[in-house]
Parts: sequence; structure tokens; C-alpha cells
Amino acid sequence: MRDTAVLRRFHERPHKKSMAFHFPENKIGIFAAAVILVMGLAAAFTVSIVNFSLGSFNEILDDNSRCHDFQEAMDLEIQAFEKYIRDRGEETHEEYVTACVRTERCISSLPFDYRRIGENRYARTWNVKNGYEGYRALRDEVAAMRTGELDFVRNLSKVYRMQEYLQEYASRLVSVTLEAGNESYQEKVPVFVNMPLMILVASAAMMIVVLFLTKLLSDTLVRPLVVMAQSVGNMAKNDFGGQELSVSNKDEMGDLVHAFNQMKLVTKNYISTLKANNEMAALLHQEELERVEMEKQLDAARLENLKNQINPHFLFNTLNMIACSAKLEEAATTERMITSMSNLFRYNLKTSEQVVSLAGELKVVRDYMYIQQMRFGDRIRYEEEIDADEEAVRIPAFTLQPVVENAIIHGIGKKEEGGTIRLRVLDGVDRVIISVADDGLGMGPEKLEALREALKGTGTARVGIGLGNIYRRLQMMYEDADFKIESSETAGRSYGWRSAESETDGGG
Repeated sequence: MRDTAVLRRFHERPHKKSMAFHFPENKIGIFAAAVILVMGLAAAFTVSIVNFSLGSFNEILDDNSRCHDFQEAMDLEIQAFEKYIRDRGEETHEEYVTACVRTERCISSLPFDYRRIGENRYARTWNVKNGYEGYRALRDEVAAMRTGELDFVRNLSKVYRMQEYLQEYASRLVSVTLEAGNESYQEKVPVFVNMPLMILVASAAMMIVVLFLTKLLSDTLVRPLVVMAQSVGNMAKNDFGGQELSVSNKDEMGDLVHAFNQMKLVTKNYISTLKANNEMAALLHQEELERVEMEKQLDAARLENLKNQINPHFLFNTLNMIACSAKLEEAATTERMITSMSNLFRYNLKTSEQVVSLAGELKVVRDYMYIQQMRFGDRIRYEEEIDADEEAVRIPAFTLQPVVENAIIHGIGKKEEGGTIRLRVLDGVDRVIISVADDGLGMGPEKLEALREALKGTGTARVGIGLGNIYRRLQMMYEDADFKIESSETAGRSYGWRSAESETDGGG
């Protein structure tokens, strides 16, 4: 700034005439402006590189950290809840409350910006937030109940099932977040690889600009001045030492020499800028080393995720081993029950698609109904009426079995003589219509209306995670989707829904 001010004062002096040559006053101003522009561009380039590299890594690490914190907090809350249920002391209650507060804080901090995290992560995060709302209400209700109260064991069992669902949701969210972070990193790898070349090219460009401006200044102003020839030669050798040039002239020549001395100082500052750029290159190299360290941390996170998959795999392998043993012992019923149970676990834990075939969903329902019929015997009967191509029709995943389970628990399960579950699928012109009906215990108009209102609300405590989740997924996936519940006190219940798209469009 001081150098520029000196040049400005030089330009503001009155114009004088010289017998030797006419001095173009505007050239020094143009030269100074160009130098400032080059320095500004260099600084902006450096800042943009630093922000790009640090910002990208910080975002990936922050997302992974928040998801892992939630997963860990959920595990600690489950442990604290189990301790409190077994021993309702002051110490266990304080530990339980602290764990719950931490989990809620971790959930609220999860990234939930659809435009930033994308559809898949948004759906997983929504499952976590929505599922935790219903779980929290039932959890607090069970925690407030006494062990001997009515429905305590049944509600406690529901809480444990909800905890298993939330743990699975957390595991899936961590996996999706790690995949998204890896994809984001892979997209930026070419930029990081080419960054040294970009810095080299930018430095060369700035050097070329500086040399061009120096040559222009020398050609237009210095060459006619013999007294300045030696000084210009020294500057060409990168020697900026020595005393300042001085002349006795009080005209434009004196001003020119004074301006030259200032330009000499400014050029020296340019060299300092280039050295600073070299130091910045060293810093970028250090950032590259940090990137390698970050890759090691991501590999460790992937290993931890693999460890989290060991327990489901162990469960599947154990069930399959038991089924093989039952087959060898010619216990066909036991073999089929174990096989059906293994299929249910595998489908619930391994299916990640949003839309699946009707055949896959029907197979899960049949396995589930087989287990229930073995459990309740002749009390439960199951009927199907499928008027659709099971392989061609596509429906949202995890929609049939939760509704059938709801019909058994709230309809037939409470009826002493049992009843019948009827599943119907109709492939219409532009939509698929599905209904699940039972002839168990129904509900009155007031309770039915309250259930419908709760289904449309934000909470799922009154309708359960299953039905609430199905309703909201249908609303999000299809514009004209519909979900209805019909019931009376003497005619059981009926659940029906339809998509707003035909099977050729991928609707279900």
C-alpha cells in the first residue's frame, strides 16, 4: 500500500517537459494495478484450494462422527434401560435418563438436509427419527409401569423389538453415510491428484506475468536511461541489493528514477510472494499426508461396520445348521419352522431396496403365517386371493408382513376362538390394490376415527411403527397413493392401500 501511494503521488505531480524524451505517466499506474491483480488472484487461488480440501474432509468426518455417535448412544440407552428395568434404583434411573438425553441429542444433530445428503440418507435418517418417536413414547410408558402391572410384559417385549429395529436403522444409516462419504471422496480424488500440477501451473503463470511486466517496464522506461543500465542488469540476475539510484534532475527524469527505485522494492516483494507460495505448496503436501491418514480412519470405520454384521450372519448360519440337523432327524415341521424364521430374519435385515417384487413380500407373509399357525394351531387360518403377476408387480418393501402381524396382534390374537386372515391383491389398470382383512375383534367408530387421525399425524405411538411407517412411505413414494383402515366392533378389521402408478412404471 505504501508503494502504491508513492506511485500515486508521483502521478499527481504537475506534468513537465523534458528535452530528452516524453514520459508516459499512465504506464506506472497500469503496471502497479496489474501487479496487485496478480497478487489478488494468487491469494484467491490459494484460499480456494485450502477451503476446498479442508471443507470436503471436514464434512465427511462430521457426518460419519454424528452417525457413529447416535449408534453408540442408542446402544448405551438400551443397556441403561435393561439395567433400570431389572433394578429400579436411583443410580440406574439417573444412568437411564442420561443415556436417553444423549440419544435424543445425537438424533437431533443428525444431518437432515435432503439437498445435501440425498434421497437414500434422508430416508434412513427419517426412519431413525420417526421410529424413535414411537419408541420413546412406549419406552417411557413401560419405564413408568410396575413389574406386576397388566400388559407390562407385552409392552416390554414391544420395546425390545423397537430397540432392535432402531439398532438396525442406525447400522443402515452408518453404512449409507460411509458409502456416501466414500463416493464424495472418490469424486474429489482427481482434483487432489492434480492439485500440485495446478499450483505449479499457477506459479508459472504468475512468474510469466511478473516477467512480462518487468520487461515492459524495462523496454519502455529503462532502456533510454544509460545511468540505470547496470541496475537493470543486476535486477535481471535477481540482485535487488545496493543503493538506490539517484539523479540530480528535478524534472520527469528525477521522477522516473524515484519511481524506478520504488518498482525495485515492489519487485523484491514479488520474490517474497513466490517464496510464500512455495511454503503454501509445502502446507498442501502436509494436507496430502493428512488425507492418507483420513483414508486409514475410513478403513477402520469400514472394519467396524463389518464387525457389526457378524451377529446377523452368525444367527443365519446357526438357524441353517439347526434346520439341517432337524432334516437329518426327519423332523420336517421343526425344519420348516426354522427355515421360515431364518427367511424372515434374512429379509428384514438384508433387504435394502425401496421397491421389491410382490413375490418376495408374499413369501415373507407365508413364512410368517406358517410360524403363527404352528404357534396358535387351528385358531388362525390364512387365505390368499392373488389376481396379479407376482414377479412383475413391484410394491414398496416391508408393507405386507407388518399389516398381517398387526391384524393378528390386535384382531385375531385377542379373540379366544381365533379367526381368519384374508390377503387380496388386485392388479388394476394403473394401480395395484392390496387389502388385508380379519374377522377378529374390531373397534368402535370413535376408536377407529382416532386411529385414522393418528395415522395422518406425525407421531406413531398410537398406530405403531409399522403402520405409521407404511403410510408415510406410500405418501412419499406415490403422489396419489391411498391407505385405509375399516373396522367395526363385530366385523374385525380391514387394511387396504393402493399405489398411484401402474406396474409398468414400477409402482406397488
